[in-house]
Amino acid sequence: MSTPQPGIFALGTRSHYHLEFDRRPDVAPQAIAAAVGALREPSVTSGGSNLVVGFGAETWREISAEDAPAALAPFTAIEGEGRLAPATQHDVWVWVHGTGPDVLLDNARAVAAALGPVAELANEQPCFVYHDSLDLTGFIDGTENPSVHDGPEVATVPAGEPGAGGSFVLAMQWVHDLDAFDALPVAEQQEVIGRTKTGSVELEDKPDTAHVSRVVVEETGADGAPRELEIFRRSVPWGTVGEHGLYFVAFSADPTRFDRMLARMFGTAGDGIHDHLTDFSRPVSGAYYFAPSLEALGRLGQES
Repeated sequence: MSTPQPGIFALGTRSHYHLEFDRRPDVAPQAIAAAVGALREPSVTSGGSNLVVGFGAETWREISAEDAPAALAPFTAIEGEGRLAPATQHDVWVWVHGTGPDVLLDNARAVAAALGPVAELANEQPCFVYHDSLDLTGFIDGTENPSVHDGPEVATVPAGEPGAGGSFVLAMQWVHDLDAFDALPVAEQQEVIGRTKTGSVELEDKPDTAHVSRVVVEETGADGAPRELEIFRRSVPWGTVGEHGLYFVAFSADPTRFDRMLARMFGTAGDGIHDHLTDFSRPVSGAYYFAPSLEALGRLGQES
């Protein structure tokens, strides 16, 4: 049996830090594996924080080809009519989340120091939980999420398959135009999202362009009944007075769920409809990673 990284499902933390790294030239895969193995040391995970590690497709295949699912691939840019999701793929992604911004900064610095000899820090973003799990738009974020009990089935590769216990990761940083969104009457904001602002109740007559309408993807099951293709979201807000938004992170057992969701959002699914939330928020980064199981990460240390 393969065990998912527990930080994927550890809830209740209010401070988060995302770091993305590029491999230094001529660094061998074994050196990357050894450096990532060092991230499990107490000097990095002190203070009761959770740590999740993911790898870009090429890097993970070089490190552990037998644990690389066939569907693992880098993120490619999505160009819809008047909207773009850029590809900013990196080699290693580390997500630390825990008790407070002071501890998380210490952890993030320790991660950067451990990986520094083999990888260059390409992007970093501290994030936070906003009030009671709200997005900065004021709407509850993650209402569609499966429970933690069901999360591993939704988010991890099934037993018997390459990469079992691991998870496909989508990481995207979004910038909100809150001035424009806040200028809308609440009724119009709710039509953009597809839910009520208070209580997060799904609108019965929500438009096809609503965010909920576009990101909830269904297919016909073996019994002929529709079933939702779920993902496990762990998104959190980020920002300052001048610039702010959402750091979207999601985990899935199947990366095609991400592809279908994004195509529906950006108007490339063939139905001519885009998610109207993209009129008020735009992505500035986009990457796919693979978060291996604990057993696969443990083997890295042994092999390096």
